Amino acid sequence: MDIKMNEFPLPSRRLRLGFVGGGQGALIGEVHANGARLSNRWDIVAGALSSNSERAKASGKAWLLADDRIYLDYREMARAEAARKDGIEAVSIVTPNHLHAPIAKAFMEVGIDVISDKPLTTTLDEALSLAKVHSEAGLVFGVTYAYTAHVMVRQAREMVRQGDLGHIRQIHVEYFQDWAMEITDQGDNAPWRLDTAQNGPSFTVGDIGTHAEHLARFVSGLQIEALRADFHVTGKPKVLEDTAFMQLRFEGGVPGTLMVSQTMAGSQCGLRLRICGSKATLEWNQEQPEFLSLRSVGAPEKIISRGHGSGMSPATERLLRMPRGHPEALTDAWANLYLEFAVAIQARREGAVLPDGLLAYPTIADGVDGVRFVEASIESNRTGAWVSCAVKNVN
Repeated sequence: MDIKMNEFPLPSRRLRLGFVGGGQGALIGEVHANGARLSNRWDIVAGALSSNSERAKASGKAWLLADDRIYLDYREMARAEAARKDGIEAVSIVTPNHLHAPIAKAFMEVGIDVISDKPLTTTLDEALSLAKVHSEAGLVFGVTYAYTAHVMVRQAREMVRQGDLGHIRQIHVEYFQDWAMEITDQGDNAPWRLDTAQNGPSFTVGDIGTHAEHLARFVSGLQIEALRADFHVTGKPKVLEDTAFMQLRFEGGVPGTLMVSQTMAGSQCGLRLRICGSKATLEWNQEQPEFLSLRSVGAPEKIISRGHGSGMSPATERLLRMPRGHPEALTDAWANLYLEFAVAIQARREGAVLPDGLLAYPTIADGVDGVRFVEASIESNRTGAWVSCAVKNVN
């Protein structure tokens, strides 16, 4: 297969994809499925879409799955699909957090590549154990930090890499929402994200905080070495935090901050990143994802818009779907993510070697780093001390 550095290989066919979780009433399942469909690289053919049998059947029919490929148990699905000549080639896991690891393990054990929602697991020990299974299986394992598949996030990353900002001096990331202001962990209607048995020991840091830390690392190219965190409850009373403020120390001693809240009144999806260098500061705002702000020392602010040419890097342009003036959105970022997953899985299955740097999808190593970040944050909040986030090689 002859693959040019700046082009994705053409598909020989669509790959077959299954889902665990994500049935009726689960927004994230539809988000994943729509991204896969828009990528034009996948056919969704099987699913165990709910632990409730009636909901699983209804959801499967709504997704136009064949009756014999609507499963009521993920273990049954893994066994049956692995035995079929037309079985799925990857599974998307969109369940509560505590199920990510056992489901991923079940499918990897029968040779099926994995795409998992984040956080990867609820504990670091479990994440490291899962990474060991993955290493032994030799499969593709993608983690859906979808914001880093936005075209202008990729452009920001390339600008940092080519030195447009100079030496990195500061990194600041924030993610503010307000949907959790009135929710509590009391009563029958408490969401599963406030149930530590299903969600794990962190609410907001484990949910949107992991997106923020991954975005900062992805664009800057720097790992977080240590952090100091303060957790707060600023909405209705609950056991887990709904707000957190952190000081970060990146590689090379670069200082940074991370702020997250799901009880910030009037905020919807305010994910914002600023990378500050010796020559300029670059800023991206998820609610205006088509643009980057470049503010150089002693020069007017420059707004860079998404589109072909005009300084866009080749690594960015291969993910473009529409010309300037025709907006792209988060759905396109999800499609880009599922496109890269498909390219990686097709290459693995065909024994093709892809050029270095062609793909930048989040891997299981990123998932492990995210869980390590959550555990370090919890420990720092408990002790008030700086806690190491030292990265260990898991692949």
